[in-house]
Amino acid sequence: MNSVKIVTLGCSKNEVDSSCMMSILDKNRYSVENDPQKADIIIVNTCGFIDAAKEESIDTILQMAKYKETGSCKKMILSGCLAQRYPEELLKEIPEADGIIGTGNISQINDILDRSIDGEKVIKVDNINSPYLEGIKKEKVNITEYVKISEGCNNNCSYCIIPKLRGKNRSRRIEDIYEEVSYLAKNGAREIILIAQNTTDYGIDLYGRYSLSKLIKEISKINDIKWIRVLYLYPDHFTDELINEFINNDKLVKYVDIPLQHYSDHVLKLMDRHTDKEHIKNLIEKLRKIKGLVIRTTFIVGFPGESEEDFNILREFINTYKFDKLGVFTYSREESTKANNLNEQIDEDVKEYRRDIIMQDQLKISERLLEDKIGQVLQVLIEEKIEDNLFAGRSYIDSPDIDGVIYVNSDKNLTINSFINVKVTSSMEYDLIGDAI
Repeated sequence: MNSVKIVTLGCSKNEVDSSCMMSILDKNRYSVENDPQKADIIIVNTCGFIDAAKEESIDTILQMAKYKETGSCKKMILSGCLAQRYPEELLKEIPEADGIIGTGNISQINDILDRSIDGEKVIKVDNINSPYLEGIKKEKVNITEYVKISEGCNNNCSYCIIPKLRGKNRSRRIEDIYEEVSYLAKNGAREIILIAQNTTDYGIDLYGRYSLSKLIKEISKINDIKWIRVLYLYPDHFTDELINEFINNDKLVKYVDIPLQHYSDHVLKLMDRHTDKEHIKNLIEKLRKIKGLVIRTTFIVGFPGESEEDFNILREFINTYKFDKLGVFTYSREESTKANNLNEQIDEDVKEYRRDIIMQDQLKISERLLEDKIGQVLQVLIEEKIEDNLFAGRSYIDSPDIDGVIYVNSDKNLTINSFINVKVTSSMEYDLIGDAI
């Protein structure tokens, strides 16, 4: 029996793909190994979204390749977006690589591993629009679990390569998602995070209408689920039904992750975003009326053709609406995208300067907004013991890995993965401090 280690890079959607691969491994032929040095087969699940992600993926591949000499590794397989994007190039330039699993070929993992062990260099990248795998049962369930509700994307933003790597939007059936969440809840999950390339487009392909609010209603009926969080909510199809769900559904945490990317109509048009500043303004003002709602967003600066005026429009918008959480990326020029061929490409130093300006503004905004939390009582999921009488966790205002935490002082030994009430006593730049009550 050969042991398998999956090394995962990139976003939470890749984490779900790795979990799917691990779940469908034939356990009569393959066992799971946590230490890459001891694994017979290493699968590197790569990210290829922007240059920095590609570099990290290549570095990790080369690091894992060393285990062919210093560890037990016999075969190294590459999967994920970078593998889908450059399959032949990777096998040519990295001779230690023994095979490629494309983003739509996860269901063939056992066959690909078998053929690789027999000495064949397999490339399977031919099915980016394959149906989503149903009926997957994860072996190890965490208290917080990501659930992918659809695959692919129909937006075709001018800067984005994802539709060419992940295919068109394909939603999962509500019944299948409900079954998965029920299974996760039965086995200990209490926070469910719904993800997709674009969660607001959920259901349009299956049911002829945007159905995210209906999906949330259904999984809210599962008793053991305490928090439902939704990421990647695009602004163009954010329905009133969905807004009402945030108002009325106690299990749906009041946390909106909505990648806006820009606020200048000129830049939004160049980006091929299906929205404009008026729509964005109206949506944010609707959301701001929901008591306690936290908004997280991301922006791209230095997009080709972004003038100083465009940048100032964005900066003024950010300082006016004061987002709770905000990430800024410099535009990454990607081959095979429409934006790659646009004129007026921006110098790297200008991109970085604009990013730094926005992040300086956001630091001040974040500090002020977190100061406003002092004195409030928040329900906190305890995730880690830092030292005696000091723990770290998250309230509804923080998503795992991308946001801050709340440090909790307690005279008692708190149980990891428990929910407790915490009174906020002080704040830092991006984190809170409080006392267990």
